[in-house]
Amino acid sequence: MGQKPRRNPANKLDRWEIALIKRMIASTSLNDQDILAYFTRPTRSINHARIAEIRGQTKHRSVTTASQAELDAFLAAWPQIDLTTGLHLRGDELLVKAREAMLHAVQGFNNPRAHFKSETFIVVAVIAFTYLLHWHYRRNGVDIRYKRMVDGVETVLKTRHGADKHWELEACLDYGDCPLDGGTVTNLRFLIAIRHEIEHQLTTRIDDAISAKLQACCLNFNRAIKDIAGAQHGLDRDLGLALQFSGIERDQRDLLLSDTDMPAHIQAAHTAFEDGLTDEMMTNPRYSYRVAYIEQVVNSRGKADQVVEFLRSGTEKGDHVRLALKEVEKPKLKPGQIVDLMIAEGFPRFTIYHHTQLWKDADAKAPGKAFGTTLADGAWYWYPSWVDQVRAHVQAHPELYGRA
Repeated sequence: MGQKPRRNPANKLDRWEIALIKRMIASTSLNDQDILAYFTRPTRSINHARIAEIRGQTKHRSVTTASQAELDAFLAAWPQIDLTTGLHLRGDELLVKAREAMLHAVQGFNNPRAHFKSETFIVVAVIAFTYLLHWHYRRNGVDIRYKRMVDGVETVLKTRHGADKHWELEACLDYGDCPLDGGTVTNLRFLIAIRHEIEHQLTTRIDDAISAKLQACCLNFNRAIKDIAGAQHGLDRDLGLALQFSGIERDQRDLLLSDTDMPAHIQAAHTAFEDGLTDEMMTNPRYSYRVAYIEQVVNSRGKADQVVEFLRSGTEKGDHVRLALKEVEKPKLKPGQIVDLMIAEGFPRFTIYHHTQLWKDADAKAPGKAFGTTLADGAWYWYPSWVDQVRAHVQAHPELYGRA
């Protein structure tokens, strides 16, 4: 047996609809069933008894009847349906605009002439997820307005222009019954942290550094909107692979693989956020999603037009690419972390003093050696390439650092 259908809390009329229904009853000869046809849709069904309640004035007496001009405007615009999804442009406005916002975010990032890619994507994607969650919570009867107690009375907070103040995305994620999975929530919290940085100062060179997070955000949104609103509302049909006009030349490849630092304040935000993540979350594709595009020569006509090759993990080729991708975003370690690592590897007498002497003797902080970087907090962080140097040194001198 199938699951027992549950009542949808969103199956109720809005005040503006009740006002229009009152005008229809007063100025037309439409019966209850005919009127109902104007106000039911796939995302929200209304029982005809609700129309009878309005006609009999047993409910909604306080709602003012719409004017004839308002009814005429409603009928002229009806059915106000988004042709792609079948959503009602007014009744489902939040869901319509959530989809549209994410489409704008992706299209803006894929614009070959744009230079403000990641920043624009993050801001608009945050709006997309906010609207999606607002739509979901409202349909499920969750009051998403900020409130506080004033003289013992719960009062809705207002904006400076008098509108109700609703939850921002962070509050939506904090809600106990948030419908998003842990990886998606972590990805969004990361993007919010970066957004706080880019809202207040100029950023450069961050597209490549965080693109894996942006790709995960796209996939997460598509999955979330289909889970929350239905498969017909996904963006699969609207977006595909981005095409380019030329291949990657050798000098371009070398540039892409070279060490290009992010701005210090973005690095600091990035490092601070990921320092608190578990290894499991760091490798969760819903937090950060990477894809490798492999140029290949094929000997089968059936494969000749396949631009993308998908590599299975656990194979020699797949693991090689996966390891290469891990080097794109370099981990950054503090000196104490390197010392702890050497001790864990069997060199208990290696100390901060030894580490300091080692990097000074090697002039490891010299520009061009690419052993580390200074972040916005003024602290120096070491890359794995320096850890390899330290490891080679202690392994070559076990009498100094090894077990007694």
